[in-house]
Amino acid sequence: MDILYGVVGEGMGHATRSRVVLGHLLDGGHRVRVVVSGKAHSFLRDELAPYGDRAQVEEIHGLSFQVDGNRIDKSETLSANLEALPGGLKKNIKAYFKLIDSGFQPEVVFSDFETWAYLYGLNHRLPVVSLDNMQIINRCEHEDDVTSLRSASFLLAKNIVKMKMPGAWHYLVTSFFFPPIRKRRTTLIPPILRPEILSASRDPGEHVLIYLKAEAAEATLPLLAQLSSTPFKVYGTGRTGRQGNVELCPFSGQGFVDDLRTARAVVAAAGFSLMGEAVHLQVPMLALPIKGQYEQTLNALYLEKLGYGQCHESTLTVDVISSFLSQTERHQSALAGYTPQSNEMLFECLDKIVRLIGLDEPAPDTL
Repeated sequence: MDILYGVVGEGMGHATRSRVVLGHLLDGGHRVRVVVSGKAHSFLRDELAPYGDRAQVEEIHGLSFQVDGNRIDKSETLSANLEALPGGLKKNIKAYFKLIDSGFQPEVVFSDFETWAYLYGLNHRLPVVSLDNMQIINRCEHEDDVTSLRSASFLLAKNIVKMKMPGAWHYLVTSFFFPPIRKRRTTLIPPILRPEILSASRDPGEHVLIYLKAEAAEATLPLLAQLSSTPFKVYGTGRTGRQGNVELCPFSGQGFVDDLRTARAVVAAAGFSLMGEAVHLQVPMLALPIKGQYEQTLNALYLEKLGYGQCHESTLTVDVISSFLSQTERHQSALAGYTPQSNEMLFECLDKIVRLIGLDEPAPDTL
């Protein structure tokens, strides 16, 4: 089957999980054309190169967020996207006609919260399969003890997510928490995990892993120095070396996985991919949602509700870190009740979707 696959390029979590999905589809003998924006383009191009002509990766333009510290800068985000809009539209129109002229005729569209591929599927009357973690906001019920359904942030996020991918053939929603499904054609699946995570084994040590963007990572260093009895490994500063009890680590894929699986705990932004990996490896997490990105807040609130870690939405302080570290044994105990999952359910759902669409069958309520 010929498949069009769209990947949003904001953040690398979408790209790393899409790599797992794309690998399974390609290993199944399908041909795939990937459209992707941002840094995710070069990552997926290189990762899929061994598949040759059966996997072609096209760069498109996508929206981006400007982050100031741990908050989305709405003004800068709007300004940057408006400035890039004319060139971006031209690039995306060119990509559309390039796909048409290539003779590639997809039979199904998969979209990881990416609009270009979704609109292509809509225009060509193709079944569109949504595969992401964002749709949990709109397609599931959420209790008031997690978040107030009357809050402006929740309602805004819910409407944005609802408008992003309406009328899809089916919605595969990846999650480490499983609230009741409220809409048909929806299936919840466990977090999609990289092979490096699946092959890792938990071996907790003494160090605490810190993973933040450069500005936020730098701002934590004076705080960590005050916790001199605790060793920290910090990713994100772009520097290497040691400052007392703090080790500044360079980017390393396998090195990061090793530091995560052996960490006493992790302190990081509340991105879904890392949170799913931490839960899978049963590492307690202090999650710091980016202000203005409600999906991260929801993830972190569920993490706290389940006892797997804590959600902290204001300025990080020594007292906050100390309080979290004093409760890691409690979080570790709660995580012991989580059953780690492989990607098997994902793969079974993908195979069933492709089979049903190939047979022109209607979309099931759940897979």
